[in-house]
Amino acid sequence: MAETRGKTMYKNKVDFLSGVLATVKNNRQIDTVRNAGDSGRTILKAGRVIDPKNNLDSVADLAIHAGQIVQCGPDIKPEKGDIILNCEGLMVLPGLIDMHLHLGDLFEVTTNPIFGAVADGVTMGLSPGAGNTFLAPSLLGAEIDRGLPINLGVYLGALNVLGTCLSDDELIKMFRGEMDSDTLSVKMSRNGIAITTAMLCVGIKDHMGHFIMPDESIERIYKITSGAGLVFMSHTQDPEHTGRLAALSKGRPLHLAHATAAGCGTHTDALEGMQAIINMIDGKIITAEFVSTMMRSAGGCREGLIMPKAAQQAAYDALANGKVKILVSDGQNDATMKGFGDTRDNIPAILELADEGIMTLKDSVASMTCNPSELLLKRSGCDFWGTVGHLGAGAPANVTVVNPKVKLAAYTIVNGDIVAFESRAVRKGYTAGGWISKFGMLRNTGVGDLAMLSRQR
Repeated sequence: MAETRGKTMYKNKVDFLSGVLATVKNNRQIDTVRNAGDSGRTILKAGRVIDPKNNLDSVADLAIHAGQIVQCGPDIKPEKGDIILNCEGLMVLPGLIDMHLHLGDLFEVTTNPIFGAVADGVTMGLSPGAGNTFLAPSLLGAEIDRGLPINLGVYLGALNVLGTCLSDDELIKMFRGEMDSDTLSVKMSRNGIAITTAMLCVGIKDHMGHFIMPDESIERIYKITSGAGLVFMSHTQDPEHTGRLAALSKGRPLHLAHATAAGCGTHTDALEGMQAIINMIDGKIITAEFVSTMMRSAGGCREGLIMPKAAQQAAYDALANGKVKILVSDGQNDATMKGFGDTRDNIPAILELADEGIMTLKDSVASMTCNPSELLLKRSGCDFWGTVGHLGAGAPANVTVVNPKVKLAAYTIVNGDIVAFESRAVRKGYTAGGWISKFGMLRNTGVGDLAMLSRQR
């Protein structure tokens, strides 16, 4: 009981939290966390697990160990040292894959789009800078080495790929890791870092807003991407330019970036432009992505292009009939170079498309989980892409936990570490991320360590 001037004020209802928190007892400091042990497991309890690839939508527990999903089931019994996340009333999704998200490639100095992206539930972002050079994988890879809370990869700019003395066949060999250093140092770069890491990318991007290539150059990019198993992404906004790229495809894969931009009326009538792009998409050879911001009925973050309702309805129809199966953000809008959308709209768009009956919830979740991973698997031929975008045993533990009532990320988990909680990045998770290439993930590229240490080989 508490007493003040001899009078009892309160009945004691508060006990020590000595089994939970560090404290001092008997003149000795008690390390409660260490003494509790560490099983290495994290268990997400009682969430609604939605895993489209594995056709799962039910209340279940999810167990993570050593950076991987190890079990999903109705009642996983906690053991001593387990970390428990109460997910009751929350949705447990595969970690969001944003395959068109500008991160670190647009001279960003005023905001923190990488940390904003993980706060919004993104676990993997693929950054498509049209100006990305052969040094981009090492420059951004070094940032991963120094600590970032996201799995990050890049597309290279088409003109930069074509701007060396390498022939198309030599470029294909380079991207496959089959080119000797003598040739690369004479024909590609005099930088040893560049010739070692240049092939650590996911694709090549054409961008009609930065440059217009002649047919001969477009043909070369088709040959290189098809031969090396890279995504060929084209900036989609002007239907005339996109039609030209599609005509030159000749059965070779082309992915239409932020295709909803064509429905904003910048180059032709909005509905006419949107429908023209949709007519080019076959879902197999010519694929496309829609921007999550533009798919929100209320317009989403309104710093980018605005999509009229008629064009938006045409895009809804393309999602409903499965012609387009991928959503991206292209964000964030408050970055130095504004995109057409924002990661803040990803989760709301996924939920609203289902609530409004445009897509089933599974299909909507799939648009930023297993669908982009399946496209990258098909384009690259690399098994890694079959391991991501789902919550099956053995998958990397990338998980986005959503509060559906407020349409925000409650937890973002990257490679088993909590990197964001309640839409705020967690500093403890700043080293969770890995580098992504078409071949898979690297936890360290080595570039970020070159200046301060060496490793004995």
